[in-house]
Amino acid sequence: MYSESPRSILSPLRRDKKRDFANGSGAELIKSKIIQVLATEGQTPNSSGELPWTDFGSTVHALRHQRNDDILSEMARVYVRDALKKWVPEVEVVEVDVKREDGVFAVTIRFQYAQRPSSATHGSEFHSVRFLEALND
Repeated sequence: MYSESPRSILSPLRRDKKRDFANGSGAELIKSKIIQVLATEGQTPNSSGELPWTDFGSTVHALRHQRNDDILSEMARVYVRDALKKWVPEVEVVEVDVKREDGVFAVTIRFQYAQRPSSATHGSEFHSVRFLEALND
């Protein structure tokens, strides 16, 4: 019988009040998973990625040093949706909002997720997470 949401270590790694790694569940854990995927450099045609033994991660990093225009914003939306669909399948992405400001783009992802493994995402509450990526190092 499934009685409680699964718990796991949160990212970025930090200590809790018990001198252990902080862990969480529910929306807090899903947000952590999203940040973990987006912050990990995935494989591209020009690179083996941050973890060369797997294709885990996203290709958002490939947008660095590119022209900061509407095309870049749309590519960021596509890269975010593709990575989350592959690596965090329990999430239904509702909206990906990209704001471009002074060499940085801020990606705000609005999502919902299934509270239980057997439940559908329909009817869940909405959550959001923000991810920042520097365009010019």
